[in-house]
Amino acid sequence: MVHVLSGRTLIRPTDPERSRVFYGEQLGLAVYREFGTGPERGTVYFLGGGFLEVSGRSETPPSSAVRLWMQVEDVAAAHEELVAKGVGIVRAPVREPWGLIEMWVADPDGTRIVLVEVPGDHPLRYRPGI
Repeated sequence: MVHVLSGRTLIRPTDPERSRVFYGEQLGLAVYREFGTGPERGTVYFLGGGFLEVSGRSETPPSSAVRLWMQVEDVAAAHEELVAKGVGIVRAPVREPWGLIEMWVADPDGTRIVLVEVPGDHPLRYRPGI
């Protein structure tokens, strides 16, 4: 078995600086570390229990099959903050049939990001009898 010590998602944006502005300033992700120099330098952001690395450059946007899932404390507050920062909202917050509250945004290359709030009474937080 592979003993994984840490992991991260890597994104190769078409415009690295535009993506750093989006993830760092608009979404407000905290920087874990930076490396390299110049426009294609790498920036690694904290993602709760994981990391998101934005580095290098791609000539084409990522596949539409790629999605990022980020749990937040309060989706409504995140919605207000992101709208105020000019982030395009793909879909406003909605309570899904499975009980999670989800809102969708997209990064500058179109990568879909779901911001998820897990309500206090949801089974992900509370399991009666366990």
